Amino acid sequence: MKNRNTVLILGITSILILISVQVYIISGIWKQKNEMFSLRYTMHSQEALNYIRRGMSTDGFDTVRFLLSNYSEKANKELHAIKDEKELAAKKKAILNYFTKVINQEQDLSGLLSTYFGSRGFEKNFNSSIVINNLEMISNDTIVVYRSEDFANRLLPDRSRKVLIPEISRSKIWVNWFHEEDNNYRLVFDYFIDFSNQQKMILKEISASLGMSTLSILLIGIMFMITYRNLMEEKRLSNLKTDFINNMTHELKTPLSTITVAGKTLEMPQIRNNDAKILETAKLIGKQSVHLNQLINMILEISMWERTQFQLDKKIIRIEEIMNDVVDSFKSGGGNNASINQKYNFKGAEIDLDEFYFTTLVNNLLSNAVKYSDKEPVIDIEGFTQDNNVCIKVADNGIGINRLDQKHIFDKFYRASTGNIHKFKGLGLGLYYVKKIAQAHGGDVTVSSKPGKGSTFTVIIPCNS
Repeated sequence: MKNRNTVLILGITSILILISVQVYIISGIWKQKNEMFSLRYTMHSQEALNYIRRGMSTDGFDTVRFLLSNYSEKANKELHAIKDEKELAAKKKAILNYFTKVINQEQDLSGLLSTYFGSRGFEKNFNSSIVINNLEMISNDTIVVYRSEDFANRLLPDRSRKVLIPEISRSKIWVNWFHEEDNNYRLVFDYFIDFSNQQKMILKEISASLGMSTLSILLIGIMFMITYRNLMEEKRLSNLKTDFINNMTHELKTPLSTITVAGKTLEMPQIRNNDAKILETAKLIGKQSVHLNQLINMILEISMWERTQFQLDKKIIRIEEIMNDVVDSFKSGGGNNASINQKYNFKGAEIDLDEFYFTTLVNNLLSNAVKYSDKEPVIDIEGFTQDNNVCIKVADNGIGINRLDQKHIFDKFYRASTGNIHKFKGLGLGLYYVKKIAQAHGGDVTVSSKPGKGSTFTVIIPCNS
């Protein structure tokens, strides 16, 4: 468990590191593409401004100048006449709001830029915004209506200082700054454009890189899961092999030890003169020899069953008769201490079966019901026909099987965790044979169980098998 958790943690950590690296790379590409997009449309906008100025003799603000010139003369006089500070601040705010509204609503530059972009095959749908950086009302003295914090670092009309382009946000692209002045006002503002589908356009550009990164992460994740699953499966099979060898060793040692002890017993002088003891010991040796031979044959059959398909010797048999025979035989053998209840409704059904293998199937289910019971075994056997199938249910009151073990109990050599102790003898082959025999007849077997509540095995075999 510790090794499995270590492998899983290392694998997940590696994948998370890979994802982090890919995210970092994609973020870098996204940032670069975003900057290139902004720079590209800034250059396109500059080319468009030059074209508009040269070819149309306008900059798109002719109407704005006319409206602001008429408004500013009156506003300038009113502003210089105000002495109260609160009234003066309110007037400044009103003037700024008017200038902002007129510039944004009455400018023609956006339409001219859109037409230019469309004619060149560029994206022409965008929103525009204008941000005032400096507004002064001019008379004998100048009153600053509004001045942004960074305006001190921007170019003033005397051209004595360097122009600094404002910091570009992720959504807005700076196009140009404008300076307007007449007898009543001095105005400096920035013009921005904003593409609402900019992120989609960038995503389209990097879709190939994004797709490759996503695909590589998915492939590595899938490869890891497959590798991890195969590793765990091999580990499980290795554990099953180890358990099988341990159980087989124990099973073989029991009859061998008994035979060895019995042999030494026969060498004792007091035993050689006692015919009853000799007969008893001989029977014990014979019984253990038969048991040992059965174990060896069972192990040899494994290889044969894996190499070839079942060679069934089928014949038509009344299913109820063979069930009664098998159960009666089991009662007189290893199940004489079990309480077995039978309820059949086969309606006289006959089925094409291999009698030997089918008997083995039922015996294995009954043996398990007795073996894995921690109290007096009670077995309920129900048989019926359904949808042209014969269904046989074997229910017990044993220790039950947990959900995890239920997935593997039909695997070769597998023994449930509660049964993988020598209190319950076996090689982990009984249910494996049950599954193989049912499938060889064209059917299947399923299990329903809860720990401490017993188990129910359901065998389904087609009537026309």
